[in-house]
Amino acid sequence: MEEDLRQCIEVLRSGGVILYPTDTVWGLGCDATNEKAVQRIFEIKQRADHKALLLLVDGFGRIQNYVDSIPDLAYDLIEMSEKPITIIYSKGKNLAYNLLAEDGSIGIRVTNELFSHALCERFRRPIVSTSANVSGQPTPVNFQQISSYIIESVDYVVNYRQNDVAEAKASSIIKLGPGSYVKVIRE
Repeated sequence: MEEDLRQCIEVLRSGGVILYPTDTVWGLGCDATNEKAVQRIFEIKQRADHKALLLLVDGFGRIQNYVDSIPDLAYDLIEMSEKPITIIYSKGKNLAYNLLAEDGSIGIRVTNELFSHALCERFRRPIVSTSANVSGQPTPVNFQQISSYIIESVDYVVNYRQNDVAEAKASSIIKLGPGSYVKVIRE
């Protein structure tokens, strides 16, 4: 795992794209503050660039660096959730402009999975996390289901957890807005 972390950080710092395990499904990742790296993920996924991507951080304290305000409800949702939860916050900041949704919002998930948590902690910046598939294709539930196209398109493929055949699931997604606005996007 140590070599994977070292290689990933080197690739992320140089503006590259990684394929890595997360607290949900395997993800394509890059430095969430690097516009060119974010654009490359859109190209790999063959995804319209007006569709927002989410990012991972290693702790709740980091979120304040990337959004204007954190609704109180966000603390409770993260603390009480029994599975990974992505929260969409109203106004992102200090991130690549092409990472934000058209309305300026950004989805952020605090990861507790061993590898992705350590990666975020050591990189000290948020990392993009989007499923490792071409847009519109089924989401791979483990490494074995990831297409060779995706694997060949990235700069580094993490070895850790490649043999894990457990079927991962996507996170819940909840959008929070001004006042007491709450919208469940995915349970």
